[in-house]
Amino acid sequence: MALSSPVSTVSDLGSDEKRILDALPQPVLAIGTNRFVTYANFAAQEFFGVGLTVLRRQHIERVMPFGSPVVGLIERCLDDRVSFNEYGIDLGAPNSGDPYIGGAGSDRMVDLHVSPSDIGLQNGDWQALLVVQPRSIAQHMDRQLTHRGAARSVSAMSAMLAHEIKNPLSGIKGAAQLLESDASPENVELTELICNETDRIAGLVDQFEQFTETHANMEDAVNVHAVLGQVRLLASNGFGSHVKFIEDYDPSLPLVQGNKDLLTQVFLNLVKNASEATVGKKPEIKLVSSFRPGVRLSMPGRAKPVSLPLEFQVIDNGAGVPEDIKSHLFDPFVTTKATGTGLGLALVAKIIGDHGGTIECESQPGKTVFCVRLPMATESSAKKENS
Repeated sequence: MALSSPVSTVSDLGSDEKRILDALPQPVLAIGTNRFVTYANFAAQEFFGVGLTVLRRQHIERVMPFGSPVVGLIERCLDDRVSFNEYGIDLGAPNSGDPYIGGAGSDRMVDLHVSPSDIGLQNGDWQALLVVQPRSIAQHMDRQLTHRGAARSVSAMSAMLAHEIKNPLSGIKGAAQLLESDASPENVELTELICNETDRIAGLVDQFEQFTETHANMEDAVNVHAVLGQVRLLASNGFGSHVKFIEDYDPSLPLVQGNKDLLTQVFLNLVKNASEATVGKKPEIKLVSSFRPGVRLSMPGRAKPVSLPLEFQVIDNGAGVPEDIKSHLFDPFVTTKATGTGLGLALVAKIIGDHGGTIECESQPGKTVFCVRLPMATESSAKKENS
């Protein structure tokens, strides 16, 4: 299908109207009757990855993925002057590989509102306003309960293992050690085998005991930048010596409510996984902090949503997470490593959950982002830290 060149159906928005649209966090596109973009606010330019000048030259079929139902919605809106709401639309890169504006990235599920409008137009002209609501944050918040449920299941199992297995193991090892004193030389090897195997099983149970309910102090005011600095130092002098580290921190970030040692364990695990995933000529890990005041999480048993404005990211340029395990990445026993136990990220999810925070992963080949969101320290904790 040949696309005609854009004509002069550009929204004549006033400065106040532009300021209002540009202040919105949701991407907003205006599409003229010729099906070309006439305006895009700042959020839309960021979402589609191109500036307003380029977007204004694009037919809507070049802005959306090939075969996207959004094109049909806009057509009906312009032809019949009716509004539509659609939920769970995928604006990610199509499998066919056909190029389009904003084609980089995948799994971009959004909700859409399409409505006719005459804002900025004269002589009875109409255009379609397309408002995009990315679903990622909302979906990520919902997934947290699943992660925490999985962690609680492992917690219950680890408590059972500690009680039902470790106690009998100590008795078995003690009995083997007593037998060893009277055993013949050829049977000493067997008693040593029993002791070694009981120690090995006890070690496995110790790994599970990390999932039991923590009794650590979670009320400290923690400087996560100091935690990340320590983790980077440990990594660059050990398992991540082959990696280039980039630090991009917001220096004005307030302190986090939590436990420094546990948060160190979290980010050390994430950075170790990232360093193992970075293969190639220029392995790179980026550590980022930022303030996101609008992120809240509704939790069972709490009347008000919990504010999670502190965001920390561990970004690597590795091969990415396989598609078949993305949705189960934080479940116990899920791993891509040949010798892995699949408990590392499950433990990370539990610790972050104990802090009242969230953790999510977005991954594609060449870029994997682990995003941790945490609450700010209370005023009393911050005063204690500064005293």
